[in-house]
Amino acid sequence: MPAGPDALEVPVEPPTVADLVTVYWRPGCPFCAHLRRGMRRAGLTPTEVDIWQDPAAAATVRGIADGNETVPTVVVAGTGLVNPTVAQVLQALQAVAPDLAPLPPPPSGLRRLLGR
Repeated sequence: MPAGPDALEVPVEPPTVADLVTVYWRPGCPFCAHLRRGMRRAGLTPTEVDIWQDPAAAATVRGIADGNETVPTVVVAGTGLVNPTVAQVLQALQAVAPDLAPLPPPPSGLRRLLGR
């Protein structure tokens, strides 16, 4: 049935980084801590799931990581990345949602020159 001029339009919220990026991690994992810290520095705020507290999340990781509970595992819009770098996560996000992916920082020498 076509909508008339008085039809109520419900605004659709655009996806956020947390909607598109999920980081599976576990306590005590230095690789997880490094990735999560780097993602925060890059301005990413993903959904984070502790696989020791969520059996379904652990099963998801095993499905992505050839039966292993390798963390960090990151899912970006349905694509799994096992032990990725922040740059790999940014690249995957850029491919599906360029408006959400922060620009990578300039090389460190330029950061000093630019005062960043």
